[in-house]
Amino acid sequence: MPAATTKSELLETTDKEFAKLSALLDGLDPAFACLPDDDGWSIKDVVAHRAHWIQLFLGWYRDGKAGKSVAFPAPGYNWNQLKDYNQALKDAQAPMTWEDARIELLAAYDALGALIVSLEETALYDGPMQGGQNAWTTGRWAEAAGASHYRSAAKFIRARLRELERLCA
Repeated sequence: MPAATTKSELLETTDKEFAKLSALLDGLDPAFACLPDDDGWSIKDVVAHRAHWIQLFLGWYRDGKAGKSVAFPAPGYNWNQLKDYNQALKDAQAPMTWEDARIELLAAYDALGALIVSLEETALYDGPMQGGQNAWTTGRWAEAAGASHYRSAAKFIRARLRELERLCA
């Protein structure tokens, strides 16, 4: 799927992918959502993870706009330490309930949408995001944090549901 290049495309893809993910989440049994797979990740973990990464993006955007140094992906971590960061995040979020993970995801979606709506098309797509340390526009970063993460979470959930079907067959 090609990346959005306009504000309206970004809003459309963000809303569409969130709606697909939400439909999957709405039908899940909370106990199943909290069961880890063979790699130790549950649907709850993935949902909480995606919510956190949207908040990271929002922080990157705010810091860049304020002229602050942007810590990518997070303070004390480099991109080549992503696996370690994600594991530390999963461990920190372990006490989170399924309901709390859903609330966090919805809050992150709302905050991302509010940012997108608040920005002019030029702020989203005319040049790199301030502090972004690469050529990606703010809109591209927003899509990576939102719609792309929603798609990957939905893919994970569908795989877990297929696994459950195989086990119950």
